[in-house]
Amino acid sequence: MTALSDAVVDSATMLRRNLRRMLRYPSMTLLLAGIPVVILLLFVYVFGGTLGAGLGAPGGGRGAYVDYVTPGILMMTVAAVVQGTAISVAMDMTRGIIARFRTMAISRASVLIGHVLGSLIQAVLSMGVVLGVALLIGFRPNADAVEWVAATGLLVMVALALIWLAVALGLASESVETASNLPQPLVFLPFFGSGFVPTESMPTGLRWFAEYQPFTPVIETLRGLLLGTPIGNSAILAVAWCAGIALVGFVWAMALFSREPRA
Repeated sequence: MTALSDAVVDSATMLRRNLRRMLRYPSMTLLLAGIPVVILLLFVYVFGGTLGAGLGAPGGGRGAYVDYVTPGILMMTVAAVVQGTAISVAMDMTRGIIARFRTMAISRASVLIGHVLGSLIQAVLSMGVVLGVALLIGFRPNADAVEWVAATGLLVMVALALIWLAVALGLASESVETASNLPQPLVFLPFFGSGFVPTESMPTGLRWFAEYQPFTPVIETLRGLLLGTPIGNSAILAVAWCAGIALVGFVWAMALFSREPRA
């Protein structure tokens, strides 16, 4: 077989390893989807009446707010999966599994690709659960088939970018505890963007940060695709952020993984 086909086979093997670990510990996947669902229910049913009325949408109230907040919750779901990815990679590093893989005649990249693809599947499943709950409590997108495909592609793109970043953070961590803390700010970024309230309602300094951080253009693009709100240049910015984060994460992760282990 060629080197490329060997790498594909090795990556598939590593993917099966990570999927079996997901099946062995289903509570992790349920937790990753459960926390965003709880936050969704909290904001819709506790704060949704007031926040929805402040959006200025026809009808206002919880119905308007569940439409507004769902894209932000989907981003939070991706960030939660990313945290689990960093922990999983750090566990492999600290328990010596990566060191054993280094001695085997397998493609080095396949070890990381297995983590990435496994986490991507976990992210898609978690987002599916969150979206299902959102639909049950009143989320009513008006997207056509093409817009749904574009929204799905954007979600996969941002998940892939953040997962590569998480893999790098896991490799750079000295312990599992460190790996669990490093991606934590990503979980809170939707709060400091347009995920829960419009950026226009924020103080000037916070508004500037909210408008220029990576999650805001992704959220605004999702809203535009699913709900028909104006997108403007958010789509271009979202793709640019995803490409940049993915490139940094991939190059950083491969450099860390190729580095010889310290004595």
